[in-house]
Amino acid sequence: MASAELQGKYQKLAQEYSKLRAQNQVLKKGVVDEQANSAALKEQLKMKDQSLRKLQQEMDSLTFRNLQLAKRVELLQDELALSEPRGKKNKVGNKKSGESSSQLSQEQKSVFDEDLQKKIEENERLHIQFFEADEQHKHVEAELRSRLAALETEAAQHQAVVDGLTRKYMETIEKLQNDKAKLEVKSQTLEKEAKECRLRTEECQLQLKNLHEDLSGRLEESLSIINEKVPFNDTKYSQYNALNVPLHNRRHQLKMRDIAGQALAFVQDLVTALLNFHTYTEQRIQIFPVDSAIDTISPLNQKFSQYLHENASYVRPLEEGMLHLFESITEDTVTVLETTVKLKTFSEHLTSYICFLRKILPYQLKSLEEECESSLCTSALRARNLELSQDMRKMTAVFEKLQTYVALLALPSTQPDGLLRTNYSSVLTNVGAALHGFHDVMKDISKHYSQKATIEHELPTATQKLVTTNDCILSSVVALTNGAGKMASFFSNNVDYFLASLSYGPRTASRFISPPAAECMLQYKKRAAAYMKALRKPVPESVPYEEALADRRVLLSSTESREGLAQQVQQSLEKISKLEQEKEHWMLEAQLAKIKLEKENQRIVDKLRSTSSGQLTGLAQENTAVVNTTGQDEATAKATMEPAQSTGLMGVLTRTSDSEVPDAESREDLIKNHYMARVVELTSQLQLADSKAVHFYAECRALSKRLALAEKSKETLTEEMKVASQNISRLQDELTTTKRSYEDQLSMMSDHLCSMNETLSKQREEIDTLKMSSKGNSKKNKSR
Repeated sequence: MASAELQGKYQKLAQEYSKLRAQNQVLKKGVVDEQANSAALKEQLKMKDQSLRKLQQEMDSLTFRNLQLAKRVELLQDELALSEPRGKKNKVGNKKSGESSSQLSQEQKSVFDEDLQKKIEENERLHIQFFEADEQHKHVEAELRSRLAALETEAAQHQAVVDGLTRKYMETIEKLQNDKAKLEVKSQTLEKEAKECRLRTEECQLQLKNLHEDLSGRLEESLSIINEKVPFNDTKYSQYNALNVPLHNRRHQLKMRDIAGQALAFVQDLVTALLNFHTYTEQRIQIFPVDSAIDTISPLNQKFSQYLHENASYVRPLEEGMLHLFESITEDTVTVLETTVKLKTFSEHLTSYICFLRKILPYQLKSLEEECESSLCTSALRARNLELSQDMRKMTAVFEKLQTYVALLALPSTQPDGLLRTNYSSVLTNVGAALHGFHDVMKDISKHYSQKATIEHELPTATQKLVTTNDCILSSVVALTNGAGKMASFFSNNVDYFLASLSYGPRTASRFISPPAAECMLQYKKRAAAYMKALRKPVPESVPYEEALADRRVLLSSTESREGLAQQVQQSLEKISKLEQEKEHWMLEAQLAKIKLEKENQRIVDKLRSTSSGQLTGLAQENTAVVNTTGQDEATAKATMEPAQSTGLMGVLTRTSDSEVPDAESREDLIKNHYMARVVELTSQLQLADSKAVHFYAECRALSKRLALAEKSKETLTEEMKVASQNISRLQDELTTTKRSYEDQLSMMSDHLCSMNETLSKQREEIDTLKMSSKGNSKKNKSR
């Protein structure tokens, strides 16, 4: 099929090529004719140029002759002018001679005049001929040049067309050749693919046969097991299948809870707007058309106001019912119409609100009629009141329609036979239509009430209280309109999801049989969840394979290797032993210093005994006792060593002698503290230096190990590269050998074909000779 299409395409292209070739011949002939015409015009132009040159030469000769004649005329005129005075002079002397000379001069003058006149006429005629010839030559030359330019442009255009056609023909030829080659390659590939497909189909048929045999055997085995081992199939009967726990869809439950939360927010906004609308309507009745503070309002409006005052008891339960419905939808439940029992409560609350609307509707209509009958009501205001009365009837009708469909949706959870499962989609669609109708009605109410408010504000008796109340009612109506629009768009956007989520139930079951069955299913679901939770055991934590490999690399190349840690432990033990030895040394030093201090204190006490009274002795003994007991607390030692002040001579001596001892002790304490601080600083620096040295040593070990690993990997990579280069060279050699073998085979095949052609030609010649001989024999036989 592909070859036939290719052949047809090739034939079409060949026909187009033949047509273009014939057109090319015609264009070439036209170009040649135009070139011949241009050559003839060029020859004519040359001839005209030659004639023009001849005429210019004649003109030059004539102008030269004219100049000669002009000069001759001037000479003759000069001679005539000279001859006239001479004749006057000779006139007196010789009259006869004068008469004869005058006659001669007149004859010559007449001859000259005639000759001059002829020359002038001839010159004018030549000038005229020269001007006409020049104009004609210019005109002819311009025509020929324009014609030549036009012919050259036409020739260039024809040449460009010819070049374009030749280029186009060459491109088409190349394209056709390329297409032919591609199609040949494609046909070869398609043939190969067809062969492969045949092989694959054979293999697939074999596999299908084997699978059919295997599945038939498994089916028989499974059927025998089911017949022998399964005593009861609960999916066979819908009553029992309704009790099966469906697959838990957490995403579905979260989505439903999210949708219920959004619906709860919309219902809360709607409830707030309805409360405001009824409350502000009650306030308006109290002030218009009769203000209750000034005069008594009509009994109708009093009753209407009493009913409107009870609006919260009917509107608030809507929010509570929606809240209970939202709380009933959790992650652990199965949310379908058969399990949403709280929807019945919301439907009952909506029904009570519809009864409230039906109760107040006649009073509202009568109140609007009473406003129309008042003297303050204009025709425009009366028209607005009539429109509002129609809108209020529509609003009540829309709520009744909405309540009907909501009650139908609540039936599957209480009465399973009240609504068929096939009608769920139509009921949901009608709920969306009712919400859109509610939005349209609220838009009309908002429009008409805004017009009514503007008209009432223009009345001369309009008070600020009425204006404020109208604005409040208008804002509540706008809130109701916005809430209804949001709720309608929300339900329309999610109605497809509601329709799709109705199939979320038991496996292979069309629906739940009854609400008790759905309740039992939820209890079974809780039991199953508790059972699965009890079976669930904590899985021991394991290290992932990738993390284990990374830890192994870190263990091989990091500072936390076993040898490094052992060395660090050994070094830390040595440091601890050294520090303990230093501690013992410094403890001995401290004991020696303490003994020296006690001796010095004893010496001071002895010295003070010899020079002071018993008071000083007591102070010194107290001082020594305090020094012996305060080796750990230096501040208390300083406090006990302070002497008592006295105003006598011995007190002065005591102060002077005791002031020397604290100075010495303070100096010793300062020196001791300084050296202790210095020792602590040096030990911390030493520890820091040791830790840095250990860290650097460990890093050096890790770097050396990494270097060794890198060298090993480098060696392996070099070996792999050598092997790859060898493989490449081997493959190249094999490629060259295969190319040579293919070339040799092709040459052998070509030689074989040539030999076959030669043998065929020889056989054809023999056959021709045999035919000729047979014909000759037949002719001879006929002649015989």
